[in-house]
Amino acid sequence: MAGHDLSLSIQQNYQAFSRQAARGRSRAYEVLAAEVASDPLLLDFLAGLPAAKRQPNLVFAAAWFLLGNPPDIGSLRAAVAGRGPELAAVIRARRTQTNEPARCACLLPALAQLPPPLALLEVGASAGLTLLPDRYSYDYPGHPLIAGTDPQAPVLRCVPRGPVPVPGRVPEVGWRAGLDLNPLDVASAADRYWLECLLWPGEADRQQRLAGAIAVARRDPPAVHRGDLLTDLPALASQAPAGATLVVYHSAVLSYLSEAGRRQFAAVVRGLDAVWLANEPAGTLRAAAADGDAAFRLVRDGRDVLAVTDPHSTWLRWLS
Repeated sequence: MAGHDLSLSIQQNYQAFSRQAARGRSRAYEVLAAEVASDPLLLDFLAGLPAAKRQPNLVFAAAWFLLGNPPDIGSLRAAVAGRGPELAAVIRARRTQTNEPARCACLLPALAQLPPPLALLEVGASAGLTLLPDRYSYDYPGHPLIAGTDPQAPVLRCVPRGPVPVPGRVPEVGWRAGLDLNPLDVASAADRYWLECLLWPGEADRQQRLAGAIAVARRDPPAVHRGDLLTDLPALASQAPAGATLVVYHSAVLSYLSEAGRRQFAAVVRGLDAVWLANEPAGTLRAAAADGDAAFRLVRDGRDVLAVTDPHSTWLRWLS
């Protein structure tokens, strides 16, 4: 997982990121995380940050944002030694808000099973790129799904495993809104650059996909409201139109909540007249117990495990 397990030491978190999250995806960050785990200068710098700000993907993205290029061990050590306060300021000011549009490919089969029109409400929505499942095209090998006529819309490729109910068309969306502690603005050059910095070197297809999704969003940006998922969700949900199927969903969000916070959030969602779709690391929901892998689970209404999904949605294994 790309998140930060507060039960582990800084060294253990970087070792886990190297072995579990970056391995097979980004050789550069696999190596860098392992090197950070044994570097006294960097470990001392990280220890001076708030615990929630030490996660590798945030620190590496902040270094990229500051330096203009993905960091390696040399440039990261130089940044800490020569520009430590500046780097720490970027880390403190920013959040891990990876807005991977390909996650729509894992959500789409579940969304397509619901009565249209849909009212989509995403928590932890970042810039809102995963609020646009009806504006992208999809490539499930053997089952292409072309939506819309936007030439800049990315084609999201996802390999289906098992009896994935690939839909014949994208669902009708009648309303959409996002909720985020710090919404990103696709019209802002700094926010667009931050989204690029959150990608991992070595995954070139993600950069192209992000650029296409941003281009789509900039032409008709989804509304992403500033707010806390524990306190502001009901008010936003009340704005969904009557007669639409309200869907509250999220991806890679619950890792940043405490166990108590997850329970509180579950209670809030269950108090709404909504379908709840969670695409999250194993273990963050009781219905998706950890089994030692880095895959996510797609869970409906907190209990029905629909699928196992790749964190960046390169594949989807359907279970129900």
